[in-house]
Amino acid sequence: MNVTVLKNHKTFEGHTVFAEHDSETTKTKMKFSYFLPESGKPKSAIVWLSGLTCTEENFITKAGAQKYLAEKDAMIICPDTSPRGLNLPGEHDSYDFGSGAGFYVNALTDGYKDHYKMYDYVVQDIVAILESEFKVSKISISGHSMGGHGALVIGLREKDTFSAVSAFSPIVHPSGCPWGEKAFLGYLGEEREAWKEYDSCELLLKGTTRNDSLLVEQGTDDEFLKNQLHTDRLETACREVGQKLEVNYRKGYDHSYYFISSFVNSHIDFLCR
Repeated sequence: MNVTVLKNHKTFEGHTVFAEHDSETTKTKMKFSYFLPESGKPKSAIVWLSGLTCTEENFITKAGAQKYLAEKDAMIICPDTSPRGLNLPGEHDSYDFGSGAGFYVNALTDGYKDHYKMYDYVVQDIVAILESEFKVSKISISGHSMGGHGALVIGLREKDTFSAVSAFSPIVHPSGCPWGEKAFLGYLGEEREAWKEYDSCELLLKGTTRNDSLLVEQGTDDEFLKNQLHTDRLETACREVGQKLEVNYRKGYDHSYYFISSFVNSHIDFLCR
């Protein structure tokens, strides 16, 4: 894996790094960021998936995670949220589809299916970078909003690869909310059966579960909770199939990185156990 370092900043005796590589999965250059602790040989790694409109920079610059990762001798890697530089029809027309909004699916529709393979990009490319470049074998996954959806779906489907799964303010039932319906129609087409493979509630209800607990953090003042996120549907699905789940409703918190930074420490503890 040919990785090019673009920027490197010393952080808590470790390094916050911005990099890029040529992805065979997306057939584009892809950017990502990561924090590497002082040892240079992390005991574990977290894959962080960001939300709508985000890039590889949002979490690593806003969440304040490096201090806690350094204490755990752990690293985190944050991929971009979509391929870039393609200028496909409709790709840049709205914030919730196309660039910055890959939804961590493997697209099936014309125009997008050749490049928008963000599910495979995470599971294949990002995992390969962790294993080949950093020799990490213990990998967990987390994310926020659209990235929380990605973390839950990938964590449920790829349980042999990811040792633990958590999410902040995840879109838990994208087949049943405006953000998800728009993205799935655009990337996967009108056949709703294909949508179920990328919907954590649908995966759970058909028996795709984990032996360990999922961890979800949700602010009660999140402006998207009722119309887009539907955390209660995840609770119902988990209860029906016996999937262990811890949901922490945090009074007064919204959908922003102020919320994430307030509780990122507990998620790092959970993911690095």
